[in-house]
Amino acid sequence: MSATLDLAAVRVRFPALQRERGGRAVAYLDGPGGSQAPASVIEAVAGYLRSSAANDGGAFDSSVETQAVIAEARRAAADFSGSGPEEIAFGANMTTLNFLLAHAVARTLEPGDEIVVTDLDHDANVAPWLLVARDHDLVVRHAPIRPADGTLDEDALEEAVGPRTRVVAFTLASNAVGSMPDARRIAAAAHDVGALAWADAVHMAPHRRLRRTDTGLDVLLCSPYKFFGPHLGVAAIDADLARSLPADRVRPAAEDPPGHRFETGTQSFEAMAGTIAAIDYISSLGEGDTRPERLESAFERIERHERELARRFLEGAREIESLELYGPSGLERRTPTFAFNVAELSPRSVAEELASRGINVWDGDFYALAPIRALGLGERGVVRAGFLHYTTEEEVERLLEALELLAGA
Repeated sequence: MSATLDLAAVRVRFPALQRERGGRAVAYLDGPGGSQAPASVIEAVAGYLRSSAANDGGAFDSSVETQAVIAEARRAAADFSGSGPEEIAFGANMTTLNFLLAHAVARTLEPGDEIVVTDLDHDANVAPWLLVARDHDLVVRHAPIRPADGTLDEDALEEAVGPRTRVVAFTLASNAVGSMPDARRIAAAAHDVGALAWADAVHMAPHRRLRRTDTGLDVLLCSPYKFFGPHLGVAAIDADLARSLPADRVRPAAEDPPGHRFETGTQSFEAMAGTIAAIDYISSLGEGDTRPERLESAFERIERHERELARRFLEGAREIESLELYGPSGLERRTPTFAFNVAELSPRSVAEELASRGINVWDGDFYALAPIRALGLGERGVVRAGFLHYTTEEEVERLLEALELLAGA
């Protein structure tokens, strides 16, 4: 296998990429809101439902097969997140898992204890902390972003961390503007005062290799539907932390490994099957003897391809006078996710015009309430285009050409 992605071979694996509008292939630049799935993921979900659907814990074949799916899903999610299988918890989605875990942590805190959140985050890693702070008389401190480039002010975050800080909740990458804070620095600041480093990896997951343990994160959360899988939530929780937290369980409940204690009710086993297939799909893009090695190689290739797409978009966007781009102006510490507005056009009208040309983008605030407000765009919102590893250079050119036409209209 070459050191670069074989894009033609990648794209043929995604049935959705064959869709057309007006005689042209649809350009799926809506990836930050959810990715497309390769055929192997679709078949894994359908295959489970077709032949193995059963609850776990039974003596019969389909139940035994379901237990095997659960075990392999934990191993795959552990390899993907840089954790151990015993540290994995599945749930309906990242937001639901985060509310559940935030409530568990809050029950161990004292009135006046502090939580630091950031103005770079999706609300799924802010609202849970505001809620538990209200319920338990905790204090929430906010680390600001720099509006000029949409990056987190890490100096201000470190100043916000103090002796009563118990959790520092932050994102690994902004789902609005793509900027990536220094996760190791933030985790170190949290641990210096004995606080937890609590990371939202949802937007980062399709773009960079996740390394929960190596980065020093106590909790990492992500969503497979953002990295070519089905709708599901995944949390990787440090085993010692998971053991120490109260977990709401039905009676009676088995003494499960630490991370599994936070799974309530019957899980979506078909989504677990699809998640295994999604992670194996990504690993198939790389080389190596083990899945972690293949994932490492695959993400190196993904990053290289996406960086060139981002380079071309930034170059072209700068040439469109009435296009206002928000977020980092360079290629370092960012994903290929771009927020912008065009002249006086509303974000929705731009999205509709692009959709009529077979180019899918998002508009609004994407639940990134704090960063959009910090940019002074709370009322207006933005247009968001995001590239994934299956995005082509031709699709980027189509986007730029369409934006230039809209800017001149």
